Amino acid sequence: MRTVLLQSLRRHLRRYVAAAIAVVVAVAFVVAVGVLTTGVRTGITAGAGSQFAGADHVVRDLGTQNAITYAAQHGDDVAVLGSATLPLRAGAEQAPGKFVGNIAAAPRLRWQTLDSGRFPERTGEAVVDVWTAQDMEISVGDEITLGAGSTAADLRVVGIVAASANLGQAAVYVTFEQLLNWRDDETLLLDRAVVVGDTGPLPDGATAVTPEEHAAESMAQHTNNVNVLSLLLLVFAGIALLVSVLVIANTFSILFAQRVRDLALLRCVGATRRQVMGSVRREAAVVGVLASLVGVAVGTGAGYGLVALVDALTRQSPLSAPARLPGWWLLGGFAVGLVVTAVASWLPTRRVVRISPLAALRPDGAVDVRSGAGRNRVALGALFLAGGVVLLAVAAVRDSTVSMVAGGGTLFAGVLLLGPLVVPRVVRVVGALLGPGGRLATENAVRNPRRTATTTASLLVGVTLTTAVLTGLATTRASVDANHGTAHPLDVALTSWTGPLDAAALDRVRATPGVGEAIAVDGVLVDLAGAEGAGSGGAGRPLLLLGAPDADQVARDGGAFARVEPGTVALDADVYGEDPAERLGDGTAGTVTASAGGDGEHDVAASPVQLRVTTGTGWGGAGIVAPETLTDLGTPRTYAVWVRASADADPVALLADMDTLADDIGADVDNGLRAEVADHQMLGTITAATLGLLGISVVIALIGIANTLGLSVLERVREHAMLRALGLTRRQLRRMLAAEAVLLSVTATLLGTVLGVGFAWVGYETFVQAALDAATWRVPWVQLAAVLPVGALAGLAAAVLPARRAAAVTPTAALTLD
Repeated sequence: MRTVLLQSLRRHLRRYVAAAIAVVVAVAFVVAVGVLTTGVRTGITAGAGSQFAGADHVVRDLGTQNAITYAAQHGDDVAVLGSATLPLRAGAEQAPGKFVGNIAAAPRLRWQTLDSGRFPERTGEAVVDVWTAQDMEISVGDEITLGAGSTAADLRVVGIVAASANLGQAAVYVTFEQLLNWRDDETLLLDRAVVVGDTGPLPDGATAVTPEEHAAESMAQHTNNVNVLSLLLLVFAGIALLVSVLVIANTFSILFAQRVRDLALLRCVGATRRQVMGSVRREAAVVGVLASLVGVAVGTGAGYGLVALVDALTRQSPLSAPARLPGWWLLGGFAVGLVVTAVASWLPTRRVVRISPLAALRPDGAVDVRSGAGRNRVALGALFLAGGVVLLAVAAVRDSTVSMVAGGGTLFAGVLLLGPLVVPRVVRVVGALLGPGGRLATENAVRNPRRTATTTASLLVGVTLTTAVLTGLATTRASVDANHGTAHPLDVALTSWTGPLDAAALDRVRATPGVGEAIAVDGVLVDLAGAEGAGSGGAGRPLLLLGAPDADQVARDGGAFARVEPGTVALDADVYGEDPAERLGDGTAGTVTASAGGDGEHDVAASPVQLRVTTGTGWGGAGIVAPETLTDLGTPRTYAVWVRASADADPVALLADMDTLADDIGADVDNGLRAEVADHQMLGTITAATLGLLGISVVIALIGIANTLGLSVLERVREHAMLRALGLTRRQLRRMLAAEAVLLSVTATLLGTVLGVGFAWVGYETFVQAALDAATWRVPWVQLAAVLPVGALAGLAAAVLPARRAAAVTPTAALTLD
């Protein structure tokens, strides 16, 4: 049998190369996905959890005194993540409460990125976040005051920290020792620490986790406790496993279909079942080990290259190359290649050796549902389909990610099992559109249903993933935008509290780079009866009421926040609290009484107007009323300009321009763009990771269909020779094979599009609706329409080399091949 193995290897080298390619591709896919998901972890830690990026552990639930003691015991190896909410004054600008954090002493644990200047090194120095610097016109070298009364501290700004859309961004950063000056402040929070190296003994009640775990849990709190990172890892791992098994199994099914006669002849000349099985196992072991090793190396290089490419092309750098190789993924990829190769080679051989040699010499027919094997295949496929649908239904109802992955794999396996029945029927329908010229290609494609289904399987996987990813990304982006629009309907609001804006203000705003749309908003200044001080919660100025019937032109929620009932005022809960009526009202539950007459120049209402109070978020200190209510209170004048940023706007630059313009026209700026940047960071990470997965899967699909088409051509050498002998020219043969490849590609694309949209909808029901309150289903019809011609071109490109190889063989030479 060793001689047989060596002769087989010499004579049928292409078969072994094809098998090795399938294993290399599958293993490389698993390993590359491992590097990609590790890059997602690192990217999340460097983005949404960047304050943990330089640490080995995060210690939680410390408490103030324990945190101070723990930090003192470990020196620079520990940095406590402290925060306090303190009043901030910078020149004429004041803020009643700003989030203040601390800078780590060790450079490795400093997660902030300098935009200019340097980090604070001693008492009396601070750095300021770039957003706050823009809002309050703070520059390096300026003096600011933190705190009030006896705890107030005058600090010199020595640096500006670049904006970072993460969950721990503060307005001002000082050294840890300076932050402890406010240890008696009730807002001071010292409950976490980041640690380099070993954590050592932990205080009572404290726990330690990895930075990745802590970042994922922190992100989950902002997505309705849905752990996005775990979902990505599970989905990616499931896809990688499924695709690797399919690629190897499909290739080996064609390989052993070609070897049935060889194995049967060995049985006829005296080889026992045990000898045949042993020979096949040795072949599979050699191919599996060598190809899996190559696949691990290729996958590692492809994974790191893909992360670097995404990082270079993505402005927000959502992925980061992992510092250490993902060991378990490397071992897992190698094991998958070895095990699946052994199983994929064992099952066809077992089927051959169980029947008589003479029966095995007969050609393998199509799947016949009337035969026992055909009925079993149909029954098993129907069972898998039903089971997959049930699991996906459970996933949608119970928001179960595990059920979603298991159901998707089960349903897809059912589709593949039923492929020999479904694919030829779809091919006939598509082939009918080609007219008489495509009849021969159609008949050739459907003559062997099992081979046809196997050839389309690789592209079916790629198209299904592509469609699911495109639909999922469109849905996720629409949902994130809707969620942001509900919480922050306005990108920028310029509001005057001292008098109407100049008529030219709107034109100046519209001329600013980065402004997509802008509208002027009319309003009336009022005083509130019963308020402590005048308007705005006692800030010493009247309350501005605005009415904006055309808010839909700029608002991210379609203007819903500005549509209030007559006799009602909507106030921003972030400014006035959840119960502004109690704070600003006159004793009547849920109402305020507005007395018009703020600017002293225009007609006002003859008597106070009582308004019911509702709350919302995202538009600043002004109240929102219906246009008729505004008219009842006085003569409306333009007091605000609302802005929607263009799609390509730079948020920081736009805010800087708006701040400068606001100073010129005497207005304040309310900024909703920072929240949008934070909302889109996680989406950027998910998008980059899924696009990376999509890129790998498309390459896998192209290699897979080229491999299976090539094997199919090898299997049909005698058929093509017969056609050539009957008068078919080389050009006609190439055209026939190209048309056949296009038929198979279009069929796989149509089926994959249906499956992909269905899987994306289940993902929407399972994950997006659970993670985001304002979830929106979105199908990118234009992008999906482009998938069909791209799939057809992919099939055509994959058929070029096999068609040239088939046409290059002369009829007489081909008829002598066995």
